[in-house]
Amino acid sequence: MDPSPELLRWLAITSLITFIGTVIMIPILVVRIPVDYFVRTERKTLPWASQHPVIRGILLIGKNLLGFIFVVVGILLLVLPGQGLLTVIIGIMLLDFPGKFKLERWVISQKPAMRSINWLRSRSNCLPLEIPEELETSATQD
Repeated sequence: MDPSPELLRWLAITSLITFIGTVIMIPILVVRIPVDYFVRTERKTLPWASQHPVIRGILLIGKNLLGFIFVVVGILLLVLPGQGLLTVIIGIMLLDFPGKFKLERWVISQKPAMRSINWLRSRSNCLPLEIPEELETSATQD
């Protein structure tokens, strides 16, 4: 069964929009990561933690939905044109789940991820991300 021209057209449009969106959004989000994010032992409370529980719930659901979308799009971008790995990292950072910080630290310890993130940060005149010494050895190996 051959794909219809209409389906191919929509896939091309979606790929183009996703590519342009990630090219714009990823650098903005990467430079907003605090330099010491990965060396902090305690997590900051969210800005809306003191809001009414209904508002807090809506914002939390929205943030997690956005994170899920970023992860799915990032996985697609691993095979389509775009910055797939960085999109997945940003998506993971937006999600809330047990073990998230440990996963983030493992991902950032991978040399390609750290190199890409710090390259984007340097292009925006931001300091490179600090990582704990135990992660630094695995980030510099490979």
